Amino acid sequence: MGNPIAWLIALVVCGLAAVALLERWFPFELQWQVRDRDFPADVAHAIVNLAVMHGAVMGFVLLRASVEREGVRWPTEWPYLAQVFLAGLPLDLSLYVMHRLSHRYGVLWRLHSIHHSPRRLYWLNGERRHPIHAALMAGPGLLVLGLLGTPAEVLGGWLAILAMHLASQHANLDYRLGPRSYLAGVAEVHRWHHRERFKAAQVNFGEFWLVWDHCFRTFYRPDAALGPVGIEGDPGPPQLCRATGVSVPLHPPRANHV
Repeated sequence: MGNPIAWLIALVVCGLAAVALLERWFPFELQWQVRDRDFPADVAHAIVNLAVMHGAVMGFVLLRASVEREGVRWPTEWPYLAQVFLAGLPLDLSLYVMHRLSHRYGVLWRLHSIHHSPRRLYWLNGERRHPIHAALMAGPGLLVLGLLGTPAEVLGGWLAILAMHLASQHANLDYRLGPRSYLAGVAEVHRWHHRERFKAAQVNFGEFWLVWDHCFRTFYRPDAALGPVGIEGDPGPPQLCRATGVSVPLHPPRANHV
């Protein structure tokens, strides 16, 4: 394609726009359609984090150029999409592990709580993340992929899929995937991770695949009403200062999964 990274960026922009439009037409919760005062902060988070994603791919190119890969060979003969989903496995495990740690330790929670502060869920929530925390979550997986010699365009393909997935995962969109929701962290499952009560929200940590939640027994998919979302005791809608993590608790309550 000449410039695959540019094509991937265009794909992400079109995918995000499609999710934003669909949730206006088919909302899961009508009250979540009301724009709160954090919308400008959400836009800023999205711009910064998508730029960080692009920078990660560029940095990945430099990492690969500086690492000797003797004895390790990436299966470049595989079809492109097969390589993309293979690259997603170590990166998704990294995101799961760091995500769980972020719910247990104060410093990480301080950064991660920005993501849980909204009192509504919609497509931009997927990118409401502190850029430092995003780097910490993806860092171990990126290092593994770099050592394995993963091509940058393969990593870019997975990050493009992940960006669109995060938008649909947090979207105020009423869709169902049935049995497939046991495999992928779609909105109907991931919403339970954003419940207001902290102890009840220690479930469904998977960013894309839910295989890690099944392995470590954090999967949860009840047939019940969701209830309020956000951070317990933090009134909503959150203000701009809350979106930067100023007013959230310094330490998460100690809790095990449901």
